[in-house]
Amino acid sequence: MNQEILHVVGARPNFPKAAPVLHALERRGARQVLIHTGQHYDDALSEAFFRDLAIPHPDINLAIGSGTHAGQTAAIMVGLEAIVFERRPALIVVYGDVNSTVAAALVASKLGIPVAHVEAGLRSFDRTMPEEINRIVTDRLADLLFVTSRDAIDHLRAEGVPREHIHFVGNPMIDTLLAHIDSFDPESQRARLGLPPEYAVATMHRPGNVDSDEAAAMVVRALHEVAGLVPIVIPVHPRGRASLERAGLLGHPGIIAVDPMPYTDFLGLVRGARLVITDSGGLQEETTVLGVACLTMRPNTERPVTITHGTNQLVTPAGLMAAARQVLGNGAPLDLRIPELWDGSAGERIAEVLWAYTRDIQEAK
Repeated sequence: MNQEILHVVGARPNFPKAAPVLHALERRGARQVLIHTGQHYDDALSEAFFRDLAIPHPDINLAIGSGTHAGQTAAIMVGLEAIVFERRPALIVVYGDVNSTVAAALVASKLGIPVAHVEAGLRSFDRTMPEEINRIVTDRLADLLFVTSRDAIDHLRAEGVPREHIHFVGNPMIDTLLAHIDSFDPESQRARLGLPPEYAVATMHRPGNVDSDEAAAMVVRALHEVAGLVPIVIPVHPRGRASLERAGLLGHPGIIAVDPMPYTDFLGLVRGARLVITDSGGLQEETTVLGVACLTMRPNTERPVTITHGTNQLVTPAGLMAAARQVLGNGAPLDLRIPELWDGSAGERIAEVLWAYTRDIQEAK
């Protein structure tokens, strides 16, 4: 029987989640295949991660590229189906909540291959978010569900997932952050961009903030207000670039727009910031561990532990300025409580479960 463990990644958030799992399984001698769907395909959003995180170059790159949700998901499914049908791996591991995640879970389940979902059980309860649909569908299909926080266990149990399928392991993305934290150099990023000691970082890409010109205009007005207090560096994601620029993003001298940045450079920039303004899920977690104040411009979050235990708070565009003033005016250090099991060992815990699971499959045959 083929004992390969097949990992599917496709977008920037997947790579730091997959890296510690790949490394931990490699130490156990597991046979692994890494498939990159090519959902993110430029250097800073994709290839740089393999260099920065010492991830082996993908065995297979589907090079799917961008497209509509349906078109992209369908193309990934078609590409993966032929590979999975030919290789018949023992297990397929998927990460996060992107289109590559749900596409791989659908292909695997239809071909009778067990699915492990890393970062299962997160819920925003907002089905206007494409990621929420991907999370729900993937979790319904998964055989092993690895969760980063206890609220995710409650969500899965409420949806009828058996307790024995759920494994509370912590956050593998934080493993990657802690493993590379000494290379996050704020001073070099400040010097490179000509920044003063105090600055903010912003990222915006969610459909609710960038897909319509009206929403983008509200976001840009809010960012311009804060840029009057402190310069804002914004690595402009390909998704939303056009609408943000039409709304006048670059029309304020305090806005410093840059291309997407490699992992260590970007987190060096974040580490030195007084404030992060974002709609990203992963950045809510990274700022929590780095101790940087985070204002999430969304009505909800699938990561509430970053509010109860971290540095995060939800804001509206209209409320951004007041929240930013409060953060910038607070000279006291943040009262940090790092979430449970965000200790740098999640990848080891995940690998131990995967390793035992594949051994059980082999013995059952």
